[in-house]
Amino acid sequence: MNKLFFSFLFLFLSFSHNTFAQQWKRNRLEYTAGLGISNFLGDLGGADRIGTNGLRDLEISLTRPSVLGGVRYHLLKDLRVKGQFTYIRLNGNDALTKEPARNFRNLRFRSPVIELTAVGEYYLMQEKSGHLFKLRGVKGRKGFKWNIYATAGLGVFWFNPKGPLNGKWYALQPLQTENVRYSRINVAIPFGFGVRHTIDKQWSVNFELIMRKTFTDYIDDVSTDYQDYNTILQERGLVAAYFSDPGGQGKHPWTQAGEQRGDPSDKDAYISAIISVNYKLLHRRRNLPKF
Repeated sequence: MNKLFFSFLFLFLSFSHNTFAQQWKRNRLEYTAGLGISNFLGDLGGADRIGTNGLRDLEISLTRPSVLGGVRYHLLKDLRVKGQFTYIRLNGNDALTKEPARNFRNLRFRSPVIELTAVGEYYLMQEKSGHLFKLRGVKGRKGFKWNIYATAGLGVFWFNPKGPLNGKWYALQPLQTENVRYSRINVAIPFGFGVRHTIDKQWSVNFELIMRKTFTDYIDDVSTDYQDYNTILQERGLVAAYFSDPGGQGKHPWTQAGEQRGDPSDKDAYISAIISVNYKLLHRRRNLPKF
């Protein structure tokens, strides 16, 4: 009799665990919202060396806030997809580097970034559920509620770099400081990793560290060479001329027309670290007996 009882109990608990493990098929959709920090990787500011789009050029003091909202869908057991809106602030300042040419260049910018992305999340390690019931004298798994995943996707973003002069911030793209009227809409490839912790059936928390590779070198309004200061002054005015060469004002050998102002071989990048809260929509099974 005892043998029959424990056999039945084992089958019941195994069935319960399998049912719980398959719940993702019924509850696939969740909403997410989060707050975090962001930083710029480009020509301005950064380390005491020539500017790059790598982490070695990160300037911690220019870290700024970011916020996101989105929808996540559990497509396959190990794969989720997410549509996301992110608002980011980016800053750069040559005064923060001791590299001579960059410091003398004396450029500074700030820019909002409005980003729409579609990404996939591939789960390298997933949570494991415990038994659904706690029975006295029966030992069972308590469950493992942590997930680790890699993420990548495609996005489009809008940016608008501005520079300061006499207490006022001017949009730099219309001034054509390098005689280029670049687009303020561009494509980004976000990639990184995340950690997810499940709180209960509906709530969970994610931490993500995401890098964005872009296809523009003008998030900071700096890319190629200095242009002729006097020509810009005559054609577009004093404000445009100032932002084209705030360090030399057309009078220093380092900032003459044709001298290097930026590095077009390194496209701009930006990075964010965000903590988000997720709310899952539960679809309860109908016609189940009530006890």
